[in-house]
Amino acid sequence: MLNAAAVASAVGLVVLRHAAHLVPALTHPKAASNAAGHADRLITRITAGSHSTDLRITWPTTRPPRTAPPGHLYLARKLTGTDPQRARTILRNILAGIDPTTTATEAVHADAAHLLAPLLHGQAAIRWADYAHRSLTHLHGPTHPHTLTAAHTHATAHRQVGHHQRAYHLLRELADHLAATAGPDAHPTLAVRATTALVLHDLGHHHAAHTLLTDTIDRHHRAHPGHPATARMTAHLNQLRHHHTTHDNSSPGAAVNPPAPVMQG
Repeated sequence: MLNAAAVASAVGLVVLRHAAHLVPALTHPKAASNAAGHADRLITRITAGSHSTDLRITWPTTRPPRTAPPGHLYLARKLTGTDPQRARTILRNILAGIDPTTTATEAVHADAAHLLAPLLHGQAAIRWADYAHRSLTHLHGPTHPHTLTAAHTHATAHRQVGHHQRAYHLLRELADHLAATAGPDAHPTLAVRATTALVLHDLGHHHAAHTLLTDTIDRHHRAHPGHPATARMTAHLNQLRHHHTTHDNSSPGAAVNPPAPVMQG
């Protein structure tokens, strides 16, 4: 008699080898067993022999993407903040059969990938964020609002795993697009500039980070007096100063005080 757990593990290893992007939590100790639950998205039929490793796997000749049921994308969007696990399941079903190395020709797949990426971690998040950004650029152009939001998601995914150089280039490009569309002193543009300064600091360019963030705070305060983001940017600048004085044994610098109007808002 075959050991069901051993068969599931063997099937899971096949899924991990050929389509790891389907499986969340790849570092989980039971990743292979979890992956077996996604076999129906990749494999047509499995025939077992006399041993758990004696498996005959039938692959589909073609695996066209499933048509997303009406309303499922809207439902997933509503659930991302309240029930992310259910949202992930819905979005994975929408993206079943999609190869994230390609470019979407239908907006529903690009939008689903953009919603899915922030619900994942590590390389899985990067893979779907890249797919969404690339696909929305293809579908709508590089300066469309959906594309710009996807660019930010893409940069965030890289930053979260420590790919600071890639995140920096994506943020610089995003800031340029926002400056051209919303204006150089628009809040979204300056917010991205502030994040770019933090990534510069992560890359070790402390002086450049300090200069960029100081300039951004000044411009944001002048363009948007009383906006709470100015105080948040100032708090980040104080953290950079503290990190610099603590780690570089420099003489303590004075903390930056947020402008009075911001404190009143």
